[in-house]
Amino acid sequence: MSTEAQAPKRKKVTIPMLMEKRKKKEPIVQLAVYDYENAIVADRLGIDILCVSDTGGMVLFGHESTTSVSFEEVMFMAQAVKRGSQYGLRMVDMPYMSFHLSPMQAVENAAKYVAQAGAEVMKCEGNQHHAKNIEAIVKAGIPVQGHIGICPMRMPQLGGFVAQGKTADRAKELIDDAWAFVDAGCFSIMCEVTTSEVCEYLAEVLPVPVISLGAGNRADGVHIIGSDLFHLYEKHVPRHSKIYRDLVPILEAGYSEYMDDVKNRRYPGPEHTVFMKEDELAKFKQLVGWKK
Repeated sequence: MSTEAQAPKRKKVTIPMLMEKRKKKEPIVQLAVYDYENAIVADRLGIDILCVSDTGGMVLFGHESTTSVSFEEVMFMAQAVKRGSQYGLRMVDMPYMSFHLSPMQAVENAAKYVAQAGAEVMKCEGNQHHAKNIEAIVKAGIPVQGHIGICPMRMPQLGGFVAQGKTADRAKELIDDAWAFVDAGCFSIMCEVTTSEVCEYLAEVLPVPVISLGAGNRADGVHIIGSDLFHLYEKHVPRHSKIYRDLVPILEAGYSEYMDDVKNRRYPGPEHTVFMKEDELAKFKQLVGWKK
């Protein structure tokens, strides 16, 4: 019997499966992914949650911040990830002002991602003041992961991209935000660059999985921005990110060799080229009067 035949078929990731992982203390792996090919590879390797993060608008489309990433751009990315994935739980990071105005707006926009991009769960960043709108999404039958801590949509209010929860009072606010999201029905909470203590405490007391993004390794799982793994956003490398492979020098070397080959007429070579058969070439030359 072949190894392939012996390998168990991978099952579609579901929320109950994530809860079971939490119970068994098996870390949940969550990845921000924005395009078709990366979705294929991540899904093939067994990533639990494929999150179409609005940061993809910065990496792919050159936005200066996530606040200018449009609903439609996130839709394009979500549709690409849908085409490239089968097993991972597909999550969409709802962009700026797409769920903030009212419960009705929140449900309508979340439903569009489900219907048009095959999204299975949403991720909504904010605090307890957004809980009512998030609750409406959940009650409509669309699961939500609540996102606390650093929230790119609220950077001016929070003082910039700085770690959250370093004081006791601020830490307590984050705990209150997390509980408000849980009370609203969120199936999971993500802590972005909170102190490790806040994230660890939440993982101990909340009844749902807690995911760390730059908040230490004491949570039920970890999220990372896929492009950060490969240094594909050169403007800023967050302290919490680990560059596993720096693809920038590889890209530069490849583009440089391509340019050099073209300038010196080494590419395309005969092995990359289609030629006419001799009899057809002779006929062609006669037809057009080509003297070469």
